[in-house]
Amino acid sequence: MYSPEAGPPLEPPAPELVEAGFAFELAEASLFHRPLGLADLAHALVLREAGVIPAEPASRLIAVLLDAYELPAEQFPYDPAFGEIYNCRERYFVDRLGPEAGWLHAGRPRREAVRVALRLLLRHRIAGLIADTTDFVDAVCDQANRHAETLLPDQTYLQHAQPSTFGHYVLHFAYPAQRAAERLAESLAVVNLSPGGAGCVNGSRLALSRDRLAALLGFDGIIEHTRDAMWQTDGLMDLVATATTLVQNLSNLAEDLEIWDSQEFDFIALSGPYTRSSVLMPQKRNPYSLGVVRGSAGLLIGRLTGLLAVGKTPSARSDALIFAYGETPRALDVAARATRLMRGVVATLEVNAARMEEVLLEGFSQATDLTEYVMQACQLDYRSAYHAVGDVVRQASKRGLRGIDITAAMLDEAARARFGHGLALGDEELRDVLDPRAIVYSRAGQGGAAPDVVRAMAARCRAQTDGLRTRVEQAADAFGQAESDLLDYAREISRG
Repeated sequence: MYSPEAGPPLEPPAPELVEAGFAFELAEASLFHRPLGLADLAHALVLREAGVIPAEPASRLIAVLLDAYELPAEQFPYDPAFGEIYNCRERYFVDRLGPEAGWLHAGRPRREAVRVALRLLLRHRIAGLIADTTDFVDAVCDQANRHAETLLPDQTYLQHAQPSTFGHYVLHFAYPAQRAAERLAESLAVVNLSPGGAGCVNGSRLALSRDRLAALLGFDGIIEHTRDAMWQTDGLMDLVATATTLVQNLSNLAEDLEIWDSQEFDFIALSGPYTRSSVLMPQKRNPYSLGVVRGSAGLLIGRLTGLLAVGKTPSARSDALIFAYGETPRALDVAARATRLMRGVVATLEVNAARMEEVLLEGFSQATDLTEYVMQACQLDYRSAYHAVGDVVRQASKRGLRGIDITAAMLDEAARARFGHGLALGDEELRDVLDPRAIVYSRAGQGGAAPDVVRAMAARCRAQTDGLRTRVEQAADAFGQAESDLLDYAREISRG
């Protein structure tokens, strides 16, 4: 029976492996350089505290780890010929310390170091994205307050639906963003648990305190099950999914604004800094920023799909995580840039209130209100009232009339044709029913478009995001303080 040779290979890595594997992982060295430095320092300090490393070699090792941490990533000798990021760092430490560098491997596989570093990296990215999202919500709330009374023909399928306001319309996009920010906060709580000290798959015989390692790095606790600590990917997928849905919401708004920014609609105008001119056609001001947001959503959908695909693997395989190391933080970066961009777009766009009202008055968006009034005033079932009003709208449209031009006589004529009798309504009582502004003010129920309701909803949205922003800022400060304290402790130990 054939038995494969055991032990580390004696041959150098194949050039194809260097190109496709090590070089791929090293492309993320700029992201992981500092977080890996912190992970290494914390591990070395815990080894020293546990008496695994003698005091003097520990001081020398920690001094070299500090030097590596302070060295910019672009100056560090990362070279795929020597392996991925962990092996390149090991080579650097061995060159400076000789065999004493080997203490760093005690009780820790390379995957644990990178798993810890990934979480250190992600927690800052998540906190930043939450802050960006709350800033977007603030910009939306500002516009909602500013345009709580700006009439708009709200649309479905790009067809007039009912009279509304731009403030009510735009506030709609605050809620999905707010929910995404809350889910990001939940992801932050998951990410801010330490996998450190888990060993390979079943723990370690070394008496290392996992809680102490977590505390040094500013984690809120540990991932209890050691195998779960090493191999879980569901939290990363949830995180990228949330970033994707966040930007998908921004993309929906961007698509609407791109249509409304056109000459045919002329509902809104993007501020100049968020547009790009045509190099050929002098009259064009293209909504370039909206295309960037829409493209970012597509890019994130692809990255999420790819992450899910590589995650479909047997347990305890490196496939998913090798790709997740770069894809997850870079996905958050894409989401953050798109969110900041859309915040700027929303904060600075100009609304053509006169044009919106003009278009609203040209249509028949008050037809639903008229139908409901006929139903209630004439004791008709809704479907019968619907057909009568539909007949009136059809005839008015053919005659070039508008919704506000509908009269009681026109309703009587349509009713006689359908039911054999008139409705006995008067023009005076139809005035408010057909007035788009009166319709908007009638929407005073929960979630409606009445200006006071919109302003109250915007205030609650802002209060909720302010609370979340405060919590996340405090968490980010705690991360920074823990990392600063760790470095100070390491410097003290390095001096013996």
